[in-house]
Amino acid sequence: MLIELDPVERITAGAVGEPGARIFYLQGRAGGRLVSLLVEKEQVQLLAASVVEILSRVGKETGQGPGEDEMELEEPILPEWRAGRLSIGYHEERDLLLLEAEEAIPEPEEDEAEAAEPPVPLDAPEPERARFWATREQMLSLARHGAMVCAQGRPRCRLCGNPLEPEGHRCPALNGHRDLG
Repeated sequence: MLIELDPVERITAGAVGEPGARIFYLQGRAGGRLVSLLVEKEQVQLLAASVVEILSRVGKETGQGPGEDEMELEEPILPEWRAGRLSIGYHEERDLLLLEAEEAIPEPEEDEAEAAEPPVPLDAPEPERARFWATREQMLSLARHGAMVCAQGRPRCRLCGNPLEPEGHRCPALNGHRDLG
């Protein structure tokens, strides 16, 4: 099945929960339909960087777009599915960016993965897909907001870059010999 929001009225990314246990979402709305997808923090970070890169290559003046107060996730947050692959591109004739998300397909069970010839069901379902067509301004706002949401996570260790846990941190850069607080 393909979900197509062409064009979106709004598009955003956000997180719900406490740092270290947050759940990230990509969300778009068009024509009264709200579509939420589960995503990983790293996907939001990469998406933000990719949008900025594409916009710099497009070489057109891009306005500010929606403000930060318009970028929060909308309730109810009912995800359609978990996104695996995200693709983004620019359609020059329409002057719109296309963000396509493909459903993550679960990996085969360990026993199946080790089999000489893993069984491939003939009726294996095709992954779901969603397409979000958005203006340059909407995508720039998504990039800014997504980067800000990701930065609100747990503080990072200055030596190894790993997240610091509230109960302390055994830094691999110090071979676990000293606790950093």
